[in-house]
Amino acid sequence: MNISHIEHIGIAVRKIADHLPYYENVLGLKCYNIEEVADQKVKTAFFKAGQTKIELLEPTSEDSTIAKFIEKRGEGVHHIAFAVPDVAQALTEAAAKNVQLIDKAPRKGAEGLQIAFLHPKSTGSVLTELCQ
Repeated sequence: MNISHIEHIGIAVRKIADHLPYYENVLGLKCYNIEEVADQKVKTAFFKAGQTKIELLEPTSEDSTIAKFIEKRGEGVHHIAFAVPDVAQALTEAAAKNVQLIDKAPRKGAEGLQIAFLHPKSTGSVLTELCQ
C-alpha cells in the first residue's frame, strides 16, 4: 500500500469541549482545527503531536456511527488512519488480499482528505482508515 506514516488516531468523545483542557493544558497540544463533517454526522477537532495528528470525534446525531460506537464501547480510541498516496489504489490492493472494505471508493473526509475505511473483521479488530 505504500503507507508513508500514521496520519492520525481517531478518538470518540461525547463532547469535544470536555476534552480540550486535557489535550491543551495537560499535554500541551494546540487544537488547530474544529470542523463538522455533516454527511458523517460528526464534529472533529485536530491536534498535532509531531507528524501524527490526534482527531477527536464528537457525534452530531444520535444515529451517527460515532454515537453508536460510544453507546456500545464508551469513549476511546476509534480508529487508526494511515497516509497513502492513492486511496483508490490502496482499496484495490486490500480487496485483492481479501480485506473486507467498508468503503468501496474514496470519499471526502475532514480537512479535505480523501478517505476510506477497512473493516475491523479483516484488520485484527482495528478500524483502519486510509487517507490521501
